[in-house]
Amino acid sequence: MPTTTGLAYNISEATEILVRTPAVLRAMLQGLSPAWLDATEGPGTWSPRQVLAHLIGAERTAWVRRVRHVLDYGESRAFEPFNRTGEFDSAARRTSTDMLDEFERLRRDSLQVLAALRLTPGQLEETSRHPDFGPVRLRELLATWVAHDLSHLAQINRVFAKRYATDVGPWRVNLRILRDVDGSA
Repeated sequence: MPTTTGLAYNISEATEILVRTPAVLRAMLQGLSPAWLDATEGPGTWSPRQVLAHLIGAERTAWVRRVRHVLDYGESRAFEPFNRTGEFDSAARRTSTDMLDEFERLRRDSLQVLAALRLTPGQLEETSRHPDFGPVRLRELLATWVAHDLSHLAQINRVFAKRYATDVGPWRVNLRILRDVDGSA
């Protein structure tokens, strides 16, 4: 039985989330005005458009590349650093539909590669070196991929909610997403 604590990672269950992320993002973002797509939670935070660009960059250069790195090099070489904002400049010039299409294609390709690897329980315990965290297990990398998607979906929802943080008036006390934005009730 899955738990909310402990080692619950299961590759087929994880894939249930990873395969849905592109459709969830499309439902959330396609056709929205720049007022929604370019909103942020404040200085130094990311807009939904930037989150999507970040997810494209991660799909292109981090997840599958790092899976292969673990299997090919183990701890003999650290992962290449990931440029978290590398796609931001090009995102400003692209439509959300174009970005969503690319993300969907990249994710589909990533999941096909992951399925073709037919990872064994032993392989999930193999380790490599992260440039900041040190030794990491393949299982941890794959679980992070899922949590990363979910974290950014929550981030987009927080950005959307914050646009109306003042407008909701007294109902703010009942809206946890607004309390989560700044820690207040």
